[in-house]
Amino acid sequence: MVLELKERVTLIRQKLEKYMPDSYIETIKLLHDSLKSTETKGDFVFASYSEYIEMNGCTDDYLNISLDMLGEYTKWFSAEFAIRKFINQYPDQTYKKMLEWSLSDHVEQRRLASEGLRPKLPWSSKIDFDYNKGMLPLHNLYYDQERYVVRSVANHLNDISKLDPDLVVETLSVWQSSHKQEQKEMDYLIYHALRTSIKKGHQKSLAFIGYHENPDILITDFNISSKILVVGDRLKFEFSILAHKPEKLMIDYKVFYPMANNKTSEKVFKIKKVTLKENETLTIKKSHSFKVMTTRKLYSGDYKISLQINGKIYTEDHFSLTV
Repeated sequence: MVLELKERVTLIRQKLEKYMPDSYIETIKLLHDSLKSTETKGDFVFASYSEYIEMNGCTDDYLNISLDMLGEYTKWFSAEFAIRKFINQYPDQTYKKMLEWSLSDHVEQRRLASEGLRPKLPWSSKIDFDYNKGMLPLHNLYYDQERYVVRSVANHLNDISKLDPDLVVETLSVWQSSHKQEQKEMDYLIYHALRTSIKKGHQKSLAFIGYHENPDILITDFNISSKILVVGDRLKFEFSILAHKPEKLMIDYKVFYPMANNKTSEKVFKIKKVTLKENETLTIKKSHSFKVMTTRKLYSGDYKISLQINGKIYTEDHFSLTV
């Protein structure tokens, strides 16, 4: 039987519980000593060390040493999953430790201070923690010199943008004004943090990066190739944009999909970012595949395609798909 990654981590942790000493303190010190003899980092086997602490050391008696050891083990494999149990059960003590890690000399500890507090960390348990408070370590990390840490900060903000997009824009504005981070890296942080808000057409996010809500443009000749498709077909569409004055445009399109529960899902697809001159016309031809996908199940029914520019829907058309 082939086990998934997290299942393999858990299996190794269970073997540690079976064969290592009964004493928790003795075991975590032996595990720590074993790390000193290896140069290998990032190997999933070391994730079992943190999971051992998560399952056995999240108690009143062992709290302080467990947090210290997670800070050590994370140098070999991120303790972002294990720390979340501590956040839920000992929020004040764990948060204090994560603030310390945000100022650490070690890049993995700094990243853990951001990654472990993410509101929507993939493949992890949920945390019951105020995301406003959870953002505070990020104020020490956004100007980090390691892209690895900055990317975590951006992903953390992107998580928050799904809950409070205005707060993310306000925070990025303050950070940008501080000039603590070099501009190229700040630009990376901004665009990566706002990626979900931009797709959703959040106007404050778009305005922050220079895309205004009501560009002075005219959309003409929006046409789709067919009103009736079968799975495997491509929907071809085209349109023209006339700019009445110079305009910076983010051009996307949305596809609305019927679902099995009689609801509708939607997904935004990027076309291009462009700056048009006064009285300039841009004609775009595009196609969208409706082949069988593992990431999205297609259903027979009525579909819709919409043209979105700077977060605003300008025109749309309907078609049907038979699966």
